[in-house]
Amino acid sequence: MGQRPAQNPISQTRYTPAALGYELVWEDQFNGDTLDPKKWEVRGVGPRALGFVSPEAVKVEGGFLKLSALKQGDRILIGAVGTQNHYMTKYGFFECRAQLQKSPGVWAAFWIQSTEISKGEDPARYGAEIDILECFKKLGPDIVSHNVHWAYGPHQQSTHGMQSYLKGVSEGFHDFAVEWTPEKYVFFVDGYKFYEVTTGLSHIEEYMILSMEIPSKAEEIKNTVFPDVFIVDYVKVYKKQKVSQARPSNQPP
Repeated sequence: MGQRPAQNPISQTRYTPAALGYELVWEDQFNGDTLDPKKWEVRGVGPRALGFVSPEAVKVEGGFLKLSALKQGDRILIGAVGTQNHYMTKYGFFECRAQLQKSPGVWAAFWIQSTEISKGEDPARYGAEIDILECFKKLGPDIVSHNVHWAYGPHQQSTHGMQSYLKGVSEGFHDFAVEWTPEKYVFFVDGYKFYEVTTGLSHIEEYMILSMEIPSKAEEIKNTVFPDVFIVDYVKVYKKQKVSQARPSNQPP
């Protein structure tokens, strides 16, 4: 089983974190002119597939985080940042507002990752890779992908690519989110619910990643136009509001 056919939203209801009972607990609006070192760091500096992760491909300016794919001599530099040493959590509503890359070949990604994923095959114990957003232009316009992987190694498992079609998503800024609970993952684009997944459930703390990705085969970037950029307006994390412990009015104190 490979990529699934692209589908429309499950319903025409547009959900918000507040409507689902969540409140904001963590955010970055990318104000200022540098990456906030208390929240992020450039992730995985060094070779990655056909590219090279470099701080030179990471910029914060004008209220945005810009993760680029750009050529420097005979190298392709790509940008990636993560919260691994700064913020890890489990469960909640994870959201970014972003503008996707323009070219085929390279792709924008917003994902949640486990530090333990290669240590065992039980996602509940060792975690999962939760791909909230990937944009593969080769799949067609206005399609974004979601996925869940676990058990890195010879027995790696996957939900396989889930494709969401939303007209206009390839232009301008849009919201990409996942609701992660002990029972399921729910994937959203612009508040519309597209998929619910109950396999590969992680029950451990994980960290967030924003990245510009590049494939391993040169023919896959033959139509890529460099430089290209994945622009992020903000990232927000929400948690369920605590249930009131107040007693019913008809009960004695």
